[in-house]
Amino acid sequence: MELILKQDVQNLGFKDDIVTVKPGYGRNFLIPQGFASLATPSAKKVLAENLKQKAHKEAKLVSDAKSLAETLKALDIKISAKAGGEKLFGSVTNADIAEALEKAGQNIDRKYITSGIVKRTGKYSASIRLHRDVIVDLPYEIVAEAQA
Repeated sequence: MELILKQDVQNLGFKDDIVTVKPGYGRNFLIPQGFASLATPSAKKVLAENLKQKAHKEAKLVSDAKSLAETLKALDIKISAKAGGEKLFGSVTNADIAEALEKAGQNIDRKYITSGIVKRTGKYSASIRLHRDVIVDLPYEIVAEAQA
């Protein structure tokens, strides 16, 4: 079953992509949730015309995302967490990285950050998707909080 995605769907595709999925997944989840619509020949023509019009706007978005990526690469992110030795009490997640970026002046939603759950101090890398074509690796360090 061919569908046109109306918004980004994790592990499937981005907005305005034409994807092929199993009929049950399309009929029972994607279409009722409003994530996709059927890819009929007329819908494909409308999509092609819309993509032509969006191409210019897209170029500006990509250039903005690339400049933001350069800004993010220059940041030195250190996240302090309670630790016993090098093992953390708890864990550091995407939300913690998003919070550290916000303190550094960059407001990035945590759903665009992929790092996994970290339970030890040290240096790590997170992947941030700023645009479908711009993905930046952000190095960060987890340090133990100073004991008072």
